Amino acid sequence: MVKTNVMRLLETAGISYRTAEYEYDENNLSGLNAAEKIGIPAEQVFKTLVTRGDKTGILVFCVPVNMELDLKKAAAVSGNKKLEMTHVKELLALTGYIRGGCSPVGMKKKYPTYIDETAILFDEIAVSAGVRGEQVILKPDDLIAFVEGIEADITKELS
Repeated sequence: MVKTNVMRLLETAGISYRTAEYEYDENNLSGLNAAEKIGIPAEQVFKTLVTRGDKTGILVFCVPVNMELDLKKAAAVSGNKKLEMTHVKELLALTGYIRGGCSPVGMKKKYPTYIDETAILFDEIAVSAGVRGEQVILKPDDLIAFVEGIEADITKELS
């Protein structure tokens, strides 16, 4: 296993984690697929979404893979009137990560990060290790503290 930047940063901060590798499908980068392959309930596997607010600029949101980011709720908690998802082609330049491997840990710049409030209901959650096909599994409190995340109600059922 190759150590990713995410893993190095967590280790440097003294945060314990474990990893789960899985074979990903280029045509199905869904978080639900990742959750199934690593054998962790979908509500404990969090996808990282990058948005642009009309007032605040780039924002990061982490939500369970079995839910959808509610753009209205997300805009309200982040002090924006309107939020939109960034284009996939902007992701690498903004974060240093590609689609399917975007992690809230170790982005190129420090963006305000919001984590769905359900994260703290679990002993551990999984987020991308910064590459496709690998997740880091850690305590939600550790992740929130490390990224200086804000817990908020930001999801809705998948449509």
